[in-house]
Amino acid sequence: MAGTASVSGYGACGISNPGYLPATDGPPELFAPPTMPSPSAPPASMFDSVPGYEGTVSGGGGGFLPPPMPSFPVPRPEPGPSQPDWNIPSITEDQAREALTMFVSSKCCYNSAPVKDGVITNMEAFNTYRYRLETYTESRSTEWSHQPYNGQPIDAYSQPSPGPWEIAAKTPSFFRDEKQVIKVPYTSSVKNCHACVGMGRTPCTDCAGAGSKVCWVCNGSGQRHGEDRCHHCSGRGRVNCNFCHGKGSKECKSCHGRRQLLVFINLNVKWKNNTEDYVVEQSSGLHVASLSGVSGKELFRDTQYMVYPVMGFPDHGVVNAAERLVKDHQVRYSQTSRILQQRQIIELIPITKVTYNWKGNSHMYVVYGNELKVSADNYPATCCCTVM
Repeated sequence: MAGTASVSGYGACGISNPGYLPATDGPPELFAPPTMPSPSAPPASMFDSVPGYEGTVSGGGGGFLPPPMPSFPVPRPEPGPSQPDWNIPSITEDQAREALTMFVSSKCCYNSAPVKDGVITNMEAFNTYRYRLETYTESRSTEWSHQPYNGQPIDAYSQPSPGPWEIAAKTPSFFRDEKQVIKVPYTSSVKNCHACVGMGRTPCTDCAGAGSKVCWVCNGSGQRHGEDRCHHCSGRGRVNCNFCHGKGSKECKSCHGRRQLLVFINLNVKWKNNTEDYVVEQSSGLHVASLSGVSGKELFRDTQYMVYPVMGFPDHGVVNAAERLVKDHQVRYSQTSRILQQRQIIELIPITKVTYNWKGNSHMYVVYGNELKVSADNYPATCCCTVM
């Protein structure tokens, strides 16, 4: 199959998304004929130039086919949470102990003694903010494709083909990755198969087209044990190839023996939710990467066709990150796709550092997220088989 020709385009700002809808006989053979090479992809000459798709070529990098530029007003600023509920989510000692119990029970080599006998001496909150920007995009690319010709309709040049962004595609729910392949109307034509040169069969690669192979019992001599004739090959020195049943050729895999191919353009539509997070630094010692798998208390949510950076949030790190990420997403993704929707969310993620005593020594673990996940890298009661 030919290479893919990427299709990209431009986005624009707006308040709301406007939408869019035989066996071998004879004497023993001493040599087999050489292997005949078979093309792995159709040559460029078998493809026609379709108006509007001139960049879609065999083995090429493709053309730049941007989406049409819509004209929508720029997004209006949406203020951040002015007076949110600042009550810091806190956990009780019982919740902290239960979280550690669940953590230890999930580890086959962890002893539960510190959970049962340990005494909690301190609990300290290190809550942090997470700003998340999601940009939902649609990108389109085209490529030449082919299939065995079995009498399918041929419509190339019967009328102009619709442009890549004029073809209707069923849009999935926003913020969900999806793919769809659509055959472009009025691009189908019939060509002789490139792989078998219109013969319907290709040389067998196992016997190099000979239909037979050297007998493995007598090593091609036709004899065994002095003057005895080899019974495996009947003294011929060669045996029929099992892969092609002695024919020397096999049905062409490209055209399935039909000799011709239906050649057409496929439109590949890809919807992708591009997500990026910014987490405010905190001093709990917990790695930021750990927070990617937990949720927090949602303080702010804004969903628009194109969002405006959040304003009025008391943490300047969040405000600066929002401004940087929104600008970066709108520039980056509008160059290669069409932006369909954006969403920005601010969460307060609860993080609690728990200190406890066990056997006269002080130890620590961290409970984080609404899911009360635990990080305890230095748990004091593990056996030697534990992999940290």
